[in-house]
Amino acid sequence: MAARILDGKVMSAELRKEIAARVEKLKEKGVTPGLAVILVGNDPASEIYVRNKEKGCDEVGIYSKTVRLPENALQETLEAEIDKLNADPAVHGILVQLPLPKHLDGKAALARIRPEKDVDGFHLLNAGQLMLGNSGVIPCTPRGALYMIKSTGADLNGMEAVVIGRSNIVGKPMAMLLLHENCTVTICHSRTKNLAEHTRKADILVAAVGKEGFTVTEDMVKPGAIVIDVAINRAEGRIWGDVDFDRVKEKASWITPVPGGVGRMTITMLLDNTVDAAERMLKIGN
Repeated sequence: MAARILDGKVMSAELRKEIAARVEKLKEKGVTPGLAVILVGNDPASEIYVRNKEKGCDEVGIYSKTVRLPENALQETLEAEIDKLNADPAVHGILVQLPLPKHLDGKAALARIRPEKDVDGFHLLNAGQLMLGNSGVIPCTPRGALYMIKSTGADLNGMEAVVIGRSNIVGKPMAMLLLHENCTVTICHSRTKNLAEHTRKADILVAAVGKEGFTVTEDMVKPGAIVIDVAINRAEGRIWGDVDFDRVKEKASWITPVPGGVGRMTITMLLDNTVDAAERMLKIGN
């Protein structure tokens, strides 16, 4: 039996209705949640992502602001813009669109964002809170992926989970979230030996590599596994992920498509994190 599809578009649409209702309640109290994006240069993939964020904000009623800087912007210029947004009471969430041009220090830029406005969850304080299992801002892509996994209704306690990829943006926080759900977690990466031996044990398999030439094939997947494809590859007008969808769907129990899967949920979780930030600031202000 073919896997059931975890449709990010459907899930996202339902969540955005809930987010829009929360935004209306905040507006009734005189607060409009605000999200600011800093975009340096004109990377095509980043441009698409930022446009989708702007559309998402419009859809749920969030105030959206995009700060555009040239490709050759200085570190001081980038950090000055972050400082302005930190001080702006109309902005509840700030994100610096990654990747940045190579001459810029991304870690320093992310550390400059006030933790309570860090809606991407990349600040050291928020990363530390996640590591410790405390409440804090959770990175959007792993948060969206976990939501999709839990939507299957599976009991995650004791499940074998394998995450392919160890980035600070997806792989590591994804592993932490699954660990907090009482899964037994293995992180695999480019130096992992005998990758398929690990992945074939996975009740939950999260693929987050995103490099052309890497593919999770049918023989790497345990029958009945929940397969989450986080990657988005683009070339010549085509979009695909890490997983050989057509073949793996015949073996898995649940699977996410690309496009139409985790990517849509990522932006929805960003909107949710922004509303969370506005709600926290309103509570503190009162």
